[in-house]
Amino acid sequence: MLAGFLKSLWVTLRHIFKKPVTVQYPHERREVYDRSRWRHVLLRHEDGLEKCIGCSLCAAACPADCINVIAGENTPDNRRSPGERYATIFEINMLRCIFCGYCEDACPTGAIVLTENFELSDYNRDDFIYGKDRLLIDIPEGVALMKDILNRGNVLKYEDKAEAKDEGELAHTAKP
Repeated sequence: MLAGFLKSLWVTLRHIFKKPVTVQYPHERREVYDRSRWRHVLLRHEDGLEKCIGCSLCAAACPADCINVIAGENTPDNRRSPGERYATIFEINMLRCIFCGYCEDACPTGAIVLTENFELSDYNRDDFIYGKDRLLIDIPEGVALMKDILNRGNVLKYEDKAEAKDEGELAHTAKP
């Protein structure tokens, strides 16, 4: 019993004079890694149309089954995306999401992107289901976000995704 007490006291004394590793969170922030994948956003084209064409490939690729996409047909009066269809309902359950990024890799148009924003706390469980109202971002924000992501060099440009997949190269690796 005395040996266990002395051992635990030694551990305490050994660490008491070390510099603390605690970060005073809202005032100090740790650097986020380049490949961090957190909050999802849906992008728009420069003309304001949604990039999401409602193909549901992101939902099919999701191993946690947290994405729900219901597609609707574009009409001449109600054009939401450049394709034939658009996502009438696009929901992501952030409580089930494992932030793997497979949805981003599976998207043929580059509509869904995982950002570095990791502050996803809330008080109500229902608020963790993100709909299109919380996922779609404005054009200036989306352009700045895409420039930042492409400048980091950790993803392929979306125009190069099809070529990379044809060549057998993984779509999420950096291109020199």
